[in-house]
Amino acid sequence: MDKTVLKSRAHQILRDATIPELPKHYRGKVRDNYDLPDGRRVIIASDRLSAFDIILAAIPFKGQVLTQTARFWFEETADICPNHVLEYPDPNVVVGQRLDILPVEIVVRGYLAGTTATSILTMYKAGKREMYGVTLPDGMRENEKLPHPIITPTTKAGDGAHDAPLSPADILEQRLLTSAQWKSVSETALALFERGQGIARARGLILADTKYEFGVDANGRILLADEIHTPDSSRYWFLESYESRFARGEKPESFDKDFVRNWVAARCDPYRDPVPEIPADMIFETALVYVRAFETITGRNFDPPSADEPVLDRIRRNLAKYF
Repeated sequence: MDKTVLKSRAHQILRDATIPELPKHYRGKVRDNYDLPDGRRVIIASDRLSAFDIILAAIPFKGQVLTQTARFWFEETADICPNHVLEYPDPNVVVGQRLDILPVEIVVRGYLAGTTATSILTMYKAGKREMYGVTLPDGMRENEKLPHPIITPTTKAGDGAHDAPLSPADILEQRLLTSAQWKSVSETALALFERGQGIARARGLILADTKYEFGVDANGRILLADEIHTPDSSRYWFLESYESRFARGEKPESFDKDFVRNWVAARCDPYRDPVPEIPADMIFETALVYVRAFETITGRNFDPPSADEPVLDRIRRNLAKYF
């Protein structure tokens, strides 16, 4: 990672990926999606950073990091679960099979951690021991490894709304998934998490928790969708320092969204108060965090965007065949 080169390219930020020539635009928190008539979906990862159910900032290189990190993991886990990917026409873009996304977000956790209202640590600190259909033991410490990984599913809330915890019984009673679908996605999620933890550990990392999204194709087949094991969807810690820091009651070293989340949470209640402007130097430092995450996770060098061509112009050029 050459910080000088990255600094010179930091102006290349993709805040919005609106392309009028592409049909059926849907703008998500982070991604801009377009549905083609033939059943394919064009998914463009912007540099928007979402946390606390809002957009906190735009981070240079973030969309490219997410797309390329997810590409690495989709390829590393294709033997466990089929995924939606068809091709990658641009560093920020994946073209995938359009799916009916299942209405449950599957979160797998290996440690007592988190900062959001639905995290097991937040609930545990509030005195809860039964959550998401599992019971946690008394006496656990923050960031402690769980006896075994658990699934903590939530609803999939829209923009501005909050996800809500679900138990397996809730999922079945509310008919969000069939029993066969729940069995499939829960077993697959745990297998994906085990694979992710193993590869992460080999690279000196702990995959503490992550989320998965699954969808159903026209034939009823369940496919992995969205992203997998990226710095946006996952919490990574550095293995080497975890034990010593845990013993001292210190937070693990990490390179995930908590870098910005913690700064915001220390200054306001982001669910109720206006979020203060995040300083420019923190924006760039966060960009470096994402690049470091990509390089550490994949073992590959990051290739930043050109200094001359705006990212959206490059994306439009690479997607012209879909117009």
